[in-house]
Amino acid sequence: MEKFIDNLSPMDLMRSEKMSLVQLIIPVESAHRAVSYLGELGLLQFRDLNAEKSPFQRTFVNQVKRCGEMSRKLRFFKDQIIKAGLLSSIHPVVEPDVELEELEMQLAEHEHELIEMNSNSEKLRQTYNELLEFKMVLLKAGSFLVSNNNQAVAEERELSENVYSSDRYVEASSLLEQQMRTADQSGLRFISGIIFQSKALRFERMLFRATRGNMLFNQEPAGEEIMDPLSAEMVKKTVFVVFFSGEQARTKILKICEAFGANCYPVPEDFSKQRQITREILSRLSELETTLDAGIRHQNKALTSIGYHLTQWMSMIRREKAVYDTLNMLNFDVTKKCLVGEGWCPVFAKAKVQEALQRATFDSNSQVGSIFHVMDAVESPPTYFRTNHFTNAYQEIVDAYGRDTNMRTFCSIARYQEANPAVYTVVTFPFLFAVMFGDWGHGICLLLGAVVLIARESRLSTQACKLGSFMEMLFGGRYVLLLMSLFSIYCGLIYNEFFSVPFHIFGGSAYKCRDATCSDAHSAGLIKFRDPYPFGVDPSWRGSRSELPFLNSLKMKMSILLGVAQMNLGIILSYFNARFFHSSLDTRYQFVPQLIFLNSLFGYLSLLIIIKWCTGSQADLYHVMIYMFLSPTDDLGENELFWGQRPLQIVLLLLALVAIPWMLFPKPFILKKLHSERFQGRNYGMLVSSEFDPDVEPDSAREQS
Repeated sequence: MEKFIDNLSPMDLMRSEKMSLVQLIIPVESAHRAVSYLGELGLLQFRDLNAEKSPFQRTFVNQVKRCGEMSRKLRFFKDQIIKAGLLSSIHPVVEPDVELEELEMQLAEHEHELIEMNSNSEKLRQTYNELLEFKMVLLKAGSFLVSNNNQAVAEERELSENVYSSDRYVEASSLLEQQMRTADQSGLRFISGIIFQSKALRFERMLFRATRGNMLFNQEPAGEEIMDPLSAEMVKKTVFVVFFSGEQARTKILKICEAFGANCYPVPEDFSKQRQITREILSRLSELETTLDAGIRHQNKALTSIGYHLTQWMSMIRREKAVYDTLNMLNFDVTKKCLVGEGWCPVFAKAKVQEALQRATFDSNSQVGSIFHVMDAVESPPTYFRTNHFTNAYQEIVDAYGRDTNMRTFCSIARYQEANPAVYTVVTFPFLFAVMFGDWGHGICLLLGAVVLIARESRLSTQACKLGSFMEMLFGGRYVLLLMSLFSIYCGLIYNEFFSVPFHIFGGSAYKCRDATCSDAHSAGLIKFRDPYPFGVDPSWRGSRSELPFLNSLKMKMSILLGVAQMNLGIILSYFNARFFHSSLDTRYQFVPQLIFLNSLFGYLSLLIIIKWCTGSQADLYHVMIYMFLSPTDDLGENELFWGQRPLQIVLLLLALVAIPWMLFPKPFILKKLHSERFQGRNYGMLVSSEFDPDVEPDSAREQS
């Protein structure tokens, strides 16, 4: 058996790749291009050799700042495009990458142009809004003045005939009545303006309190919505006219108008002057509309031109910033005018890395080539799994939510050279999803969506940044959706569910009515008259009294079988890991007792479930498992499924009891003993960092202190 296992082919996809610690010595003139090519290759992980330096003390900090500033400008362009209601080009223009300095100048010019256009547009819009508000105030306030003048004439006649025309009544009468009685005694004035409709009620109350009721407030909706220059939204406003008397009241009213954001406009009392001013305003509004439309067209043209290149520019700036961030992780050798870096790369990628370095040297016309050599590593290498379009989504799921393959602890990524559980997740994850949500109607809908994503794979992959977070997630998991849909159709056929409705897909039911009295029955009067339903659940179970107990029991038992199978898979993988790392301790005191304990209890339960399904027995498995612990020597009676079941249960129970201390106690004590023997007579020192001291690393490129 061991010879057979040793002769198995290497687990290429099933185990993390072997990694090498390498050192790169790159000339300054080709460093940028070399790091860029290595980034496109994606097979080298650089180590930060300047961890003790702050970001502002590194060599290429100015270039990183420039990239950050250009990213800010590109975000500004994107916000302006969205604000204008434009869409960036679906098919962006693909042009050769320009130099960083040239791109920086282009972005600065575009930003200056847009800021200037926005400033001019904002001033024109503000002027347009003021004229529009003035026009509304003239139209509405003019009607207020005409109606109040007519009312004043009528009431003046009434007051002239009134017996209360003495000076005492004049002193006690209201301000408006004083204005109506005698023009030479009048102190009545008015202020007209416009205010947000939502503030009109509070505005009126504040005016009433400030003037102690000695004012007349008239208001009317403006009738047209006006664009708010701050929020760029259309808002409703109200035109008002306040009649008052006295300079002190005027000062108070103007301050309240300013506090509430009301705009006041002068309205002449002469009707002919109002019409003349209105004509002038309408003429200027027409001119401003033409100017604003021309400015918007010019701005949209500029934004559209930027949108054609926006995607390419954003990608270029992200790449440049990543390159300079990586260059800041390298040591700068002033004497030799070169950069020294260290990193991890898979063993199979050494030739590709060297080829990328040679290509960078040739393309940059450097007289000195880059030096690449392998170093001896002290610390444990990082874990790297080779993936493709199909397995990448499963690898991300395992890295984010996966468990360690030996089923002991939760972790994000497997240890170096450990077996990769993502290979098995390709089948187990979508199948377990289908067990929970098996319905071949829903599965077909999911299959259509997955097929559409896969058919447009080449087109959607170039637009990943425009899909949105939800669609990007669906596109990344398109092959996961494909297998989930196929397994859902399979399990849905087993459950005989099409949008929760059963169908006679594989022939008629195995049950029929005994007589005519049970034509509408689903539980009583049914007899079995033919062989069992050839595939899946018999449709006669749907609607019967025993539907839920039967289906719940079926799905629960299937879950037990699948769960036990997956736990056994994890334990078996831990055995292969133990053999790979030559850990006989894990094999003896972890793999063997775990396998015995799991299968002595839950493996035995799985066996009973299969036997019960095959024989059609009515045995109560709950009773069997409970009394296996409480009364292992009692007779099973009608719950006995096969000959020799009782002595087998006693043996399995004893094995489970022995396996518990076997896997809990020996390994910790043995590890403690080995640790004491290895570090005997040594004292613990202060732990500076999680990494080894760089000064003791062989062939290290770090500067010696």
